[in-house]
Amino acid sequence: MKIDPIKNGIVIDHIEAGKGMEVYNFLNLAELDCTVALIKNVPSKKTGKKDIIKIDADIELDLNVLGYIAPEVTVNIIKDGKTVEKSKVALPETLKNVIKCKNPRCITSVEQGIEHVFTLTDKEKRVYRCIYCESQA
Repeated sequence: MKIDPIKNGIVIDHIEAGKGMEVYNFLNLAELDCTVALIKNVPSKKTGKKDIIKIDADIELDLNVLGYIAPEVTVNIIKDGKTVEKSKVALPETLKNVIKCKNPRCITSVEQGIEHVFTLTDKEKRVYRCIYCESQA
C-alpha cells in the first residue's frame, strides 16, 4: 500500500494501534475539506503496531484532546514536504469540555451551560476527576 507524502500539513504518529479512529472522531477530522488518511496497524519497531493520521492541511489541533486520548503521540508539522516541527504531547492537567461527567447529581448534569472540567489526579493511571463532584472519568 502506498500513501502519498503530504506537502503542507500534519502527521500524527505513534498512535496506539486501534486508537486511530478514536483520535479521528475526537478531533472531528471528518468535517475537514482536505485529504485525511488514517493508516491502521502500521509495523512499528517500538510497539509492534501503530496507527498514523495524515492531514493534508495546516489546521489547529486540540492538543488537550490528543494528549488525553493518546499521550504517546508525536505531532509532525510538514511544510514544503519536509518536517519543520516535531513535538510530543502529554497528559493535560485540566480538561474542559472534552469528557462529560456521568454523575447524574453533578451540577453539570443539572444546570445548562456549565463547563465540564476535569483535573488529572493520578498521572500513572491516567485518572481524571470532575472538579465539581469528584467523580472519576
